[in-house]
Amino acid sequence: MSIIETLADIDNSFLSRRELTCNFAGLGGKLKSLEAADMIKNEFKLDSKFVIPMRLKTHVGKSLVTGTFYIYDDEELARKHVNPTIFSRLDKSKAKIAEAKDAEEEASKNEEGAEAPVEENKEEEKTE
Repeated sequence: MSIIETLADIDNSFLSRRELTCNFAGLGGKLKSLEAADMIKNEFKLDSKFVIPMRLKTHVGKSLVTGTFYIYDDEELARKHVNPTIFSRLDKSKAKIAEAKDAEEEASKNEEGAEAPVEENKEEEKTE
């Protein structure tokens, strides 16, 4: 059984996009918009498409999230149709994720560098 349940899948030919509404079971309060978009890309095999998470709504008292996504073939067309504020929020989210990954990599490098001298000191103590 999949976590993603499709509620509506509409092909909007007037705006040249696909409008997808899905439920994410068990992810209330844990799901981020970019993660949801990646899950949609993987579930529906939309690797070449441009998926925009428009809205994620959590339900009170349930661990259920309902998401609305617009799927475009072309990013340029999406930027013409969708409010620029949404793109700026997505860009900020991507920047935060990139900073977090960089900080995590930096911390892991520092831990690896710090562990090696400590191990050498332990070996020296054992030989004495």
